[in-house]
Amino acid sequence: MELMRQNGNSVRPYVTGLRPFAEFDRLFSEMAAPLAGRTQDTLAANLYETDSDFVFEMAVPGIHVDDLDISIEGRQLTVQGNYPQADSEGRRYWLQSMPAGNLNRTLTLPSHVNVDAVNARVSNGVLVLTMPKVEEAKARRIAISSE
Repeated sequence: MELMRQNGNSVRPYVTGLRPFAEFDRLFSEMAAPLAGRTQDTLAANLYETDSDFVFEMAVPGIHVDDLDISIEGRQLTVQGNYPQADSEGRRYWLQSMPAGNLNRTLTLPSHVNVDAVNARVSNGVLVLTMPKVEEAKARRIAISSE
């Protein structure tokens, strides 16, 4: 059974016994998903390239170097870490936006890098990965001959 509006658009009929707010629940879940994954996608990060390297910078405030794990497999860069858990006993938050729990960010690099020569450092809460490009990925100047 399909109901039609005057402008030709179809309308789903309301059937007793179904969840009338199921679509609302789905939309709410989609809108709330970015908030649940805050530490994965919304921490400040940059990825840029120079002639010889790709450089990835990411804010990792409050994470100790020993609590970070970085891996590169193929062109996939993964940064994982753990934020220290605050003791919330006796607290009633009015605002709570400090990252907490697990950090897990994966991104695809533009091309392969020399994994054996990657340099990682943390300075003032910013992780900086300098990843040398493999020779095949480096830009080359092409000589042009005239006739």
